[in-house]
Amino acid sequence: MNKNLLFLALTLAGAGTAYAQSAIDAYRISQPDLKGTARFMSMAGAFGALGGDLSSISQNPAGIGVYRSGEIGFTLDLDCQNSSSNSQGFKTDMSQTKFLLNNIGAVLTMRLPSATIPNINFGFTYNKGVSFNRQYGGNIPTLNNSLSNYVAGIANGNELTENDLAATDSYDPYNPTDGGYVVPWMAILGYDGYLITPSEGNDKTTWFGQWGNGTSGNGAFYVKEKGSLDEYNIAIGGNISNVVYWGMNFDIINFNYSLNSVWGENLTDAFVPGHNNQIVRESANWNLNNFYNIHGSGFNYQLGLILKPIQELRLGFAFHTPTWFNLTESFGANLNYKYGGESGTATTNGGLLGYNDMCFRTPWKLMASVAGVIGSKFILSADYEWTPYNKMKISAPGSYSIGSWDYPDYDDWYWYGAPTRKEGPVAPTRAYSPFGNNDPYAAYNADIANFYQSTSTIRIGAEYRVTPSFSVRAGYSYVSSPVTSSLKDNKEIVYTSGTLPNYRCDNETNYITCGFGYRYQRFYVDLAYVYKNMSSEYHAYTADPNPDPNQYIPSPQSKLSLTNNQIVLSAGFRF
Repeated sequence: MNKNLLFLALTLAGAGTAYAQSAIDAYRISQPDLKGTARFMSMAGAFGALGGDLSSISQNPAGIGVYRSGEIGFTLDLDCQNSSSNSQGFKTDMSQTKFLLNNIGAVLTMRLPSATIPNINFGFTYNKGVSFNRQYGGNIPTLNNSLSNYVAGIANGNELTENDLAATDSYDPYNPTDGGYVVPWMAILGYDGYLITPSEGNDKTTWFGQWGNGTSGNGAFYVKEKGSLDEYNIAIGGNISNVVYWGMNFDIINFNYSLNSVWGENLTDAFVPGHNNQIVRESANWNLNNFYNIHGSGFNYQLGLILKPIQELRLGFAFHTPTWFNLTESFGANLNYKYGGESGTATTNGGLLGYNDMCFRTPWKLMASVAGVIGSKFILSADYEWTPYNKMKISAPGSYSIGSWDYPDYDDWYWYGAPTRKEGPVAPTRAYSPFGNNDPYAAYNADIANFYQSTSTIRIGAEYRVTPSFSVRAGYSYVSSPVTSSLKDNKEIVYTSGTLPNYRCDNETNYITCGFGYRYQRFYVDLAYVYKNMSSEYHAYTADPNPDPNQYIPSPQSKLSLTNNQIVLSAGFRF
């Protein structure tokens, strides 16, 4: 089988800078979670037609109009995260526990001398929209290719020579002083760490990875994510004749996400460059350590209505605009290697990070809700939410500011097949320019449309008041997979950010929730338990979706089961 890999040539646009944002990162920024008060979470967030809860303000702003008095409260969350990876029958489990502040906020009521408009309410809340805290890892017992061949594909795709990658007293490939083309960092790191070998011929340099005929080996990976998406909400709302409740919300969003990852290979009979690039067949053991961070701020608007045509029925509708972000990403990597009896470390840019500024727009959301209220004892509520993730968009810095942006000139990027050490046909080149229409992010936005799809979220919650002071609650929520079948089935070549080759494909998410609440005069305490499960697939680097099944090379991957067990406590006072 002819092992060819098609890889992205990560063209850098300036010293220490890279246009490296990817469709995978776009979903990281936009992904949802179930966070909020204990009452909200114990009913799986099915509050779109109910309101009257500090968390519901950022879901359906009309929920603030339901309030008849003021409230102040806070919520704490003990989050126990567990992960299980399974690759070729080899299983690995990991866990960690975090203590979070989910919510803190207040609602103020201004009473009016009118039966038609009895009050106007104002709300100020902080909500932890998403927690990214997670770690997972595992082993892949049998490899069928190597990340080094991925790096060779990058070097070949950019038609690099050894002079492009080798540092001298007068030349730093990470920071060229001539103002010209900047070499992809992954190719430089691979050269410095002996992952790739050049071969000169026909006035062209061809690069080879360590994997070839007779090579075998295994891999290992570890990923640790942390950070959060924090929402600061300013809401206003009211009601009309206690039948129509309305609200609007302005959100200021703070986003911070970090990822540390390790991918290691232990190869036997690898093709390792020795003295003067003479190839030696020996063992190769190395670890690629990556750091990636993206952070910034954004804003969005939300509008909502709740209708109560009769006392027993509530209908809710909400619209969320996209969140418009200004973001900065940073990245870097090092490679620890041991070949035979020699070992060493190679580091990108002398240990200094690369940076990239961009603007990003999340998808908008539509929500419809219905709730039934039976007497003063039982509530049954359901929400449906639709989110078109294929409408996410990355754009150049300054896109969301007054003024214009002039795109500079960029070199084209290309995809090429990485040659192997076995005679046979090489996959044809596929020229691919992401700078169509003078937009450096055109290809990434095309990837978003190809990789992602609209999701449906269903939330169902119930509450039963056992006594006037004590209530029990339960709920269930389902979020469909945001990933298209072509990406899941390895039919797409995946662009990734900076020097980070790995990515994850998330499937559907399920939440099972329960809890209880106690009221004493104006004070309340709520407790919730939330179980979250999401299945996913880890990929060490992109697959080669060759249309010929005899040449198809899947990437090293592992099935993941990611679960969270949360205990959530809320307390507050109504006045």
